[in-house]
Amino acid sequence: MSAGDVDVVVAADHLFDYDVRPEWAAVFLEDPRHHLCIAYIEGEPAGMVTGVELAHPDKGTEMFLYELGVDERFRRAGVGKALASALAELARGRGCYGMWVLTDASNEAALRTYRGGGATETDESLMLTWKFDPLHPSFTEPSDQA
Repeated sequence: MSAGDVDVVVAADHLFDYDVRPEWAAVFLEDPRHHLCIAYIEGEPAGMVTGVELAHPDKGTEMFLYELGVDERFRRAGVGKALASALAELARGRGCYGMWVLTDASNEAALRTYRGGGATETDESLMLTWKFDPLHPSFTEPSDQA
């Protein structure tokens, strides 16, 4: 990894949910189990996908498709599907036994993209989260209702 790699990620900032922080991008890129693919159309960052390899003692290693983002100008052109497929190929090449992603049941664009890239749905799942850092942009105060 080089400073240039971080600069490439920062230049694709508009594809992410929040502003890319160079120090966080560097940490992400330094870990060999973290993967980031950026698609370009006519020299412009058109989309990105991030994946994280997760290893477990009794299951082996799988790829978690962490985030997929496509610039609005390039949506419905196959960029997302190509990125998801590229990450799946990378996962296969690295010996992962599978790949998974979470999305909202109402996110039709994501569902079309992932299904188009070969993903199939499993039984209904429920995601539970813990939020720890009030300075992080996605932090929400814990509810007293439990």
